[in-house]
Amino acid sequence: MFTGIIQGIGRINSVEAADTIQRLDVDAGALGNPLRLGDSVAVNGVCLTVATLTDVGFCADVSPETLARTTLGELSAGDAVNLEAALTPATPLGGHLVTGHVDDVGTVDEHATEGEAVRLQITAPDPLARYIAVKGSICVDGVSLTVNEVNGAQFGLTLVPHTLQVTTFGELREGSRVNLEVDIIARYLERLLLGDRAAAKTAPSRPPTKHS
Repeated sequence: MFTGIIQGIGRINSVEAADTIQRLDVDAGALGNPLRLGDSVAVNGVCLTVATLTDVGFCADVSPETLARTTLGELSAGDAVNLEAALTPATPLGGHLVTGHVDDVGTVDEHATEGEAVRLQITAPDPLARYIAVKGSICVDGVSLTVNEVNGAQFGLTLVPHTLQVTTFGELREGSRVNLEVDIIARYLERLLLGDRAAAKTAPSRPPTKHS
């Protein structure tokens, strides 16, 4: 589990394709705390498992399911990524509960500067729209954010200067693709209220699996 509070900006050292998986070599020095084999790290909101430790970070294998459902397959050497180590009992819950299991990819439709802040309009895939609510939480590229407005499958966010400084959001532009994870509480509530009807109504085209 994660909180959606980014702990550092990492860099992709290399991307290597091997059979059906992709291996990412990540410079994670910005995390500060040392990692261990098997640790979970959110990379742009995607929960990955540390498979190999390096002098400056770690390597992780990305499955075909993860490549199909997220933007990790679009990364290349030198790209900046948002990093967060897994939640511990001592971690302040400054954002909201995030699983690191990205639901799908959204697109930035509007990017507007308002003083020192930036206003974004993002369109989510239609099946996710029902889980996005005004004043609710959503995780975008690993960052816990509050939804300001909703219009169908499109929703609005405001990025304050601090968020722009400590995440990769300063690089976002119109047309940028971003990883989306809706609030897990909304999914559980729907299941509780609708039972089996919710499972039939919201079944994804690709079954969700843990990203690794």
